[in-house]
Amino acid sequence: MNNIVFLVMRRMRAPLLTLVVVYAITVLGMTLVPGELPDGTPWRMDIFHAFYFVSFMSTTIGFGEIPHEFSDAQRLWVTFSIYVTVIAWLYAIGTIISLLQDKTFQRAVAERLFARRVARLREPFYLICGYGQTGQTLARALTERGQHVVVLDRDEEKIAMIQLQELPEYVPALAADASRPLVLREAGLPHRCCAGVVAVTNVNETNLMVAITAKLLHPEIKVICRADSRDIEANMASFGTDEIVDPFESFAQHLALAFDRPCLYLLHRWLGGEHGALLEEPVYPPREGRWMVCGYGRFGKAMVEKLARLGVETTVVEARPDLTGEPPEGYVLGRGTEAETLIDAGIHEAVGLIAGTDDDANNLSIVMTARQLRPDLFVIQRQNHAENGELVKTVEANMVMHPSAIIAERIRVQLGTPLLATFFEHARQESNAWACELASRISALLGEHVPLVSEIDLDPGSAPAVMHAFGGGERVTVGDIMRDPWDRDRPLRCMVLLIARGERHVLLPEEGFVLARDDRLLVTGHDSAITRLAWNLSHDAALEFVRTGRAIPQGWIWRHLARRTES
Repeated sequence: MNNIVFLVMRRMRAPLLTLVVVYAITVLGMTLVPGELPDGTPWRMDIFHAFYFVSFMSTTIGFGEIPHEFSDAQRLWVTFSIYVTVIAWLYAIGTIISLLQDKTFQRAVAERLFARRVARLREPFYLICGYGQTGQTLARALTERGQHVVVLDRDEEKIAMIQLQELPEYVPALAADASRPLVLREAGLPHRCCAGVVAVTNVNETNLMVAITAKLLHPEIKVICRADSRDIEANMASFGTDEIVDPFESFAQHLALAFDRPCLYLLHRWLGGEHGALLEEPVYPPREGRWMVCGYGRFGKAMVEKLARLGVETTVVEARPDLTGEPPEGYVLGRGTEAETLIDAGIHEAVGLIAGTDDDANNLSIVMTARQLRPDLFVIQRQNHAENGELVKTVEANMVMHPSAIIAERIRVQLGTPLLATFFEHARQESNAWACELASRISALLGEHVPLVSEIDLDPGSAPAVMHAFGGGERVTVGDIMRDPWDRDRPLRCMVLLIARGERHVLLPEEGFVLARDDRLLVTGHDSAITRLAWNLSHDAALEFVRTGRAIPQGWIWRHLARRTES
């Protein structure tokens, strides 16, 4: 607000002074110029009538000559006053218009309105710094779950896109540098409803500054940051950043999981994927044999290191080792887009190919050239830009590495369904056969699309009917609540993946598992099934029906008729 006042006073100082001087001169002149009444009596206008006349005269309203007809001398002065006041007003209005068009003033007003909107938030929200591909995906995913977000980004065009995307919830957004502590304050960092900060800009230093500022100004808040550098990761970790997401390292871990336990990798893709998308097919990357890695940048290095730890031999193809660093011994100089380079690198003996440069066109060319030489090659392709998705699909790579999608998926899980991350931690301790059986159950139960994954707390707010049952000393099991409230003999098309009870976690609980107060349930299934599950948890009659088969009359009339029937 101080900035707005300062800008207005600085820009309007000269026009306001001009108006004051012009009004003072014209009013003074009206009081000094003599007039004459019809009977010849001389008169002079007093200060009040002079100011009143000049006020409506300068706006060209034209009420006439008051309080008496003017003399010629007065009319001459009025003529002069008309022109000088109109010029002064045009000067002032022109300055106002110029001020309203000034970028600095518009930015100050936008910051003020943005800060007021954020200050009025009364529900938990997440502050997203960076509205690129990752930020857009994350904002849509969170708002579709009914969660509130606030967005910061330096690019005004990206902020303007928010108004065109028809997000389910209103999203306050500001075009500003998120690395400035003042901007983070205006965005609600100290706000009591700020549930977390997500820094996903494409500049590591900005993400680091956001993490540092968030932990210093709001130490207990959850901070999740993107980092593409080991040094930046270490610096973020030293300030207590809760989650540091490296898309290249994350994909390398996914590939390692696909090597060892492909069914568990498939569960990751199904349960962590975008709700409603088609379920992915299982992939089985070959472990025996040599892999080719085209591009030795950040992604290529992460893949080479991970494959080396798995005991898989690699051959690197790199065109600019002077920029990326010297690849391992035996690398081939080139881009990999030419058949000669791939042949020199041993394409005919390779079992897998990673097209991992930072140029989508080169990656497409590498894959197409390799497929012509070896149609049976297992291919992993890096996709750098979301708008190239249709082109990437046409080459039908076995796996696609999209950094923004990987970051958005991981953060979406951490913020939207943190129990899902806990589920995966425990699932990694199980065998691949266990994961395959679960994948078969999910596929048979839910069909061909990514199911809805939801967390349910057994508390008075989310499950009042269950709380009433507990209060009456009754037992409620998993099998009870998983019945259809319209037909209790038919199970709901959803399943409980995990129950968290304090520090204890139960994977895939049996139907006879007895629930307790404050349990947290991780549930996956069809939207309608989870809606009916929530009905069972919230309505006493529905819960009683699915538990015992007894229908409780609802409403005064039905209860009255039921009592008459019983009597």
